[in-house]
Amino acid sequence: MSTDPETTEDAAPETPGAPAEGGAPETEAAQDAQDTQGTSAAAGELSEAEAELAAQRVERERIERRKAEKKAPIEAGTKLSGTAADLLAAVRAVESGEKPPAAVFEEPPPRRPAREPVQRPQPVTPTAAPAPAAELVESVRRVLSDGGAPEALGPQVAAVLGEGADDLLRADPWQLLRVGGVRPEQADGFARALLGARCGPDDERRGRAVTVWLLEQAALAGHTALEMPALVAALAQRSVPDPDAAVQSALAEGEALAFQDGLEESGEDEEAGEERPVRVLVGLERYALAEESLADGLARLINSVPKEDGSAEEWERAAPAAEGSAAELIRAVARHGLVLHTGGEAGRAEAAALVDAARGVGLRVWAATHSPVGRGRFAELVREESGVATVAGLLSGAEGPGREPDGALDLDLLVVLDAPQLDVEAAALLTESLPDGARLVLSGDPAVLWSVGPGRVFADLLAVRRCPQVASRRPDPGPLGELVSGIGVGELLQVDAPGKEVVIVPVRDAGEAVHRTVQLVADSVPRAIGVPTEQTVVITPGHGGAAGTRALNAALKERLNPGPGRFGGFDAGDRIAYSPTPGRTVPGQVVGADAAGLHLSCSGESVVVPKERVEQSVRHGWALTAHQAVGGRWPAVVVVLPGDAAQALSRPWVYTAFGRAQRHLSVVHGVEQALPRAVAETPAKPRTTRLPLLLTVQVPTAG
Repeated sequence: MSTDPETTEDAAPETPGAPAEGGAPETEAAQDAQDTQGTSAAAGELSEAEAELAAQRVERERIERRKAEKKAPIEAGTKLSGTAADLLAAVRAVESGEKPPAAVFEEPPPRRPAREPVQRPQPVTPTAAPAPAAELVESVRRVLSDGGAPEALGPQVAAVLGEGADDLLRADPWQLLRVGGVRPEQADGFARALLGARCGPDDERRGRAVTVWLLEQAALAGHTALEMPALVAALAQRSVPDPDAAVQSALAEGEALAFQDGLEESGEDEEAGEERPVRVLVGLERYALAEESLADGLARLINSVPKEDGSAEEWERAAPAAEGSAAELIRAVARHGLVLHTGGEAGRAEAAALVDAARGVGLRVWAATHSPVGRGRFAELVREESGVATVAGLLSGAEGPGREPDGALDLDLLVVLDAPQLDVEAAALLTESLPDGARLVLSGDPAVLWSVGPGRVFADLLAVRRCPQVASRRPDPGPLGELVSGIGVGELLQVDAPGKEVVIVPVRDAGEAVHRTVQLVADSVPRAIGVPTEQTVVITPGHGGAAGTRALNAALKERLNPGPGRFGGFDAGDRIAYSPTPGRTVPGQVVGADAAGLHLSCSGESVVVPKERVEQSVRHGWALTAHQAVGGRWPAVVVVLPGDAAQALSRPWVYTAFGRAQRHLSVVHGVEQALPRAVAETPAKPRTTRLPLLLTVQVPTAG
């Protein structure tokens, strides 16, 4: 049986290098991003989500100002010239087998050691977010109606395209592709209805819009840029007659940027005097600037000397008191501005020991986790719980130490847990927010799923080896620890579980999988294991399908909290998963509802979701996907593997899902040999990023 399109959480969307039938970005990340996009403009007041996004916009504007000082922008409507023209000529030369222009392959000049002063992001004060004017929305709806598109898209289109959206849409119907969830074939139909005979696949506007759309889909799959040949091939698959011209048009209009990155070469090629090979990349400006800003910030940390906070003797006295590799971690942080720490769940104790030791030396220390659940768990490991926040709360200013007058965070050491979940934009904001002389520790398990957003920051840093790396030597305990550790190295072990720590429940089909899951959560696990229902979570590969989160949550609600769904499909007492922004999931419970919206309790905090945003940002939460569960652990976990999810499985997915269990793991198993095969043969899907090269250029030797 083929996998349901909505079931595959970690399947690649139709991006270059991984074409798929139908072409829709059906990953959980893509689906959540499309579900949530455009909803913030409809809210009357700025929520936590808007505050976080506003903080990111402020930082991106700052980055853009810095980059604008270094080179002039390409004016809209002009043809490429200079380096950009040479770059495109080089691409065509490489593809035809000719020798490319030498100028394109020249080494970039060495960067100056002196750095410009860093203008750090300032805290964002929540203000009212103006919604699109009613007249504009109505005008957009008329254009949509004329083109046969749903008028319900009016507010979203007006918010995305801004003032003059109606005229812009009528002049260039393919601008509809900028709205989340719209596909090229839908935009083509809309354009044919508006333009008639003037509409064709060779229209320059179409080629440019599809180019940008493909880059957006690539970002949803985790790439910060795409190699030129892959992008050209994907454009050809989308019936763009002249892909090269489409890319050139997008570059000329400033809607995308091109880069050439030098590749590694052998010593024999160097001695023979051969031209250094390069790869040509194309990416969206948003992620390109974030990745460059991140490289600048990391290089600043690696190349700088940390402040003299605490004497060497104080640090040395703190190290022996720590157990295992925690002492090594403390000594590394004493001498370096950036340190990487790898380990499983047991390794968090070493990060906690570092936090306590640094506080003892006199440093202002804060730790940040990916989720509120992770924040609570880490707070239990350190002596002072007040110094633990979430990454999102730290960036938005809702949590953390506050900021100094220049915008830097008021701290000396920041320890980031769950580091693999950092995408390039969040990581850039964090590094640029650190004061001069501060230290940064990125700690996490490199075997878990990567970030929902683009980039693979932690993995790239581990690969380039430009700063100290400390590996935890603490094994995760018990049968569960043994099982998960084996998965991490590609082995699905048969472990002894005398206390029923691991139970396999074979099923024949998805219907039986749903039935057995409800039985486990409601009856078997509480009775046989002693873990109450409210401390058990279900994890499944995706939202759709006969045994996805939607089907499982419907069945679990009917058994555990039946009701009419009088609050937009929810009842008081329902467990929910709240997504304030794409890629972030906060578990909670419905408290009630009124005219203000749906009232939730999320990790002890009260949240009110406006009624117009409930459908897009709140789901029932007895069952989650592995990406939604990252950063949290529960006493009991039921992992559901229906037969149609076999293609969605990978080693990182299985490692992440199984690793969420603290005391008990039940596996509702319907994929037969696909599970051990995925663990042994299916690693993480590759992502195209530029961070390794940028760091290699700025930090040529190991830190």
